[in-house]
Amino acid sequence: MRAFVFPGQGAQTIGMGRELAEVYPAARDVFAQVDEALGEKLSDLIWTGDIDTLTLTRNAQPALMATSMAAFRALESEGITIADANFVAGHSLGEYSALCAAGSLTLEDTARLLRLRGQAMQEAVPVGQGAMAAILGLDFATVDRIAREVAGDEVVQAANDNDPGQVVISGHKAAVERAAAAIKEAGAKRALMLPVSAPFHSVLMQPAAAAMAEALAGVDIQPPAVPLVANVRAEAVTEPGAIRRLLVEQVTGTVRWRESIANMAGAGVVEFWEIGAGKALGGMIKRIAKDVTVRNVGAPADIAALKG
Repeated sequence: MRAFVFPGQGAQTIGMGRELAEVYPAARDVFAQVDEALGEKLSDLIWTGDIDTLTLTRNAQPALMATSMAAFRALESEGITIADANFVAGHSLGEYSALCAAGSLTLEDTARLLRLRGQAMQEAVPVGQGAMAAILGLDFATVDRIAREVAGDEVVQAANDNDPGQVVISGHKAAVERAAAAIKEAGAKRALMLPVSAPFHSVLMQPAAAAMAEALAGVDIQPPAVPLVANVRAEAVTEPGAIRRLLVEQVTGTVRWRESIANMAGAGVVEFWEIGAGKALGGMIKRIAKDVTVRNVGAPADIAALKG
């Protein structure tokens, strides 16, 4: 069994997807359609722009989705389709890429939703008031317990359960700093403040969740061609109404990536294809399910290797 998985924020690089667009007309069409849907040349920013501008949440989210979908359309050009997967999943914004690949959302709607999502998440908390930190070497339950103990009248919570040794906390900046120090004292190998501009996947994102609820209410969502393993449940869903609700919950909810991968592996998935920019998910997957195979699909050479 096989799962197609799609990366989230942090994987962006200048030039991502350009080689795919040069080799595969279907990949080139993805970037053109996203440009048209957003009313701007996002592709220029992706291929030749400034990394700080690309990293802005409102740009990074649709850009990473476009790159993932370009890689997916290139695969389709070579005869590899969604029917070749048993599940799809995505890390945070990657969940939208997964739904687009599975035919649940149109490419144009996905681009517009992610532009709005990025904008709303950035605006939910003033710059400088929120923060996130990666905790290495402690389990999710321990990290979450310590975070809540030191929160006081502020917010800090475990936001991403990425793999057995990596948890991300999110909330008010001072609370995240307190929690990081306390967690380090409790035995974490490292506690690293992350270069992000907002406290994603925390209750502070509630204004963004409200904005996404309104936006998603006006978008057609079809049953995906294969089940989506949803971030906030770590289990497969196919019903459009449930998908709509979970996409809203995802804005403030925990990304349960470790459980999602473990559950797919437990269901018989032996091969995970990471489709899009970067290789971060592959590293997490191998730490969660050591016996599975991970393949990266982000460039023409990767697709040639799959065919070989």
